[in-house]
Amino acid sequence: MASYLSAANAVQARNGQLALPIHTSEGGAMIPVSLGANNDCHADDIDHGVTRATYERGFSPYEFNGGTTLAISGPDYAVVAADTRLSSGYEILSRNVTKLHALTDKCVLGSAGCKTDVDQLRSVLDIKMKIYAHNHRKPMSTPSVAQMLGNTLYYKRFFPYYAFNVLAGVDSEGKGAVYSYDAIGSFERTPFSASGSGQSFLIPLMDNVIAHKNRLDEKRDLPSEEVVEIVKDAFVTAGERDIYTGDAVEIMVITKDGITTETFKLKAD
Repeated sequence: MASYLSAANAVQARNGQLALPIHTSEGGAMIPVSLGANNDCHADDIDHGVTRATYERGFSPYEFNGGTTLAISGPDYAVVAADTRLSSGYEILSRNVTKLHALTDKCVLGSAGCKTDVDQLRSVLDIKMKIYAHNHRKPMSTPSVAQMLGNTLYYKRFFPYYAFNVLAGVDSEGKGAVYSYDAIGSFERTPFSASGSGQSFLIPLMDNVIAHKNRLDEKRDLPSEEVVEIVKDAFVTAGERDIYTGDAVEIMVITKDGITTETFKLKAD
């Protein structure tokens, strides 16, 4: 607006018509201009793209709806957790939306990102799980689910699902298994994994208390009850720093006997 007003002040009258002087390599010139009926420039006269001037507008098929997921593997269990807040920008759309999805009774998918893409990905995986169960007369094992998820994401690599996934479960030997993914299906089995808007707050904490990095005391196997308490503290910490994480954290503990679910309340602001 300041440059517009400055230009308006430089307008000169020539032959009874308002003109704006410009300077070129071939000399000076005058460009006829019009500043309205009264030929006065005011802030209220400036169009902001609402009525007259054309604005370039864009469309994105993706929207980041926030949220944080965390998965930790143990000797005979896996714990996966996610908050329940659904956001769009600075607006909270819902305070009770699960980001966890059980694919089998020994495998759970945690996804943060664009809600519509997460729902579509779940639908595709559920269909593939049903086809496998009908063909083989048994549920898919956790490592096989991990490979299937990687393939599914890779098939969409040119228009990826805007979903940040962690997969947790127990394998055929009863050991906890956690898999970390990127957007196009590259994955690896890790002791823990986190994704979503609060990932950067959880990873350093998990490096210390789960992976036992940069510590001198002896590393020990943690029982699932202790890991659940660590998860609660981690999400309280993430909720203090990340506006997209909050309201409640849904925690699932996966063992060879099945899945147990617990909900822990977080701050709601």
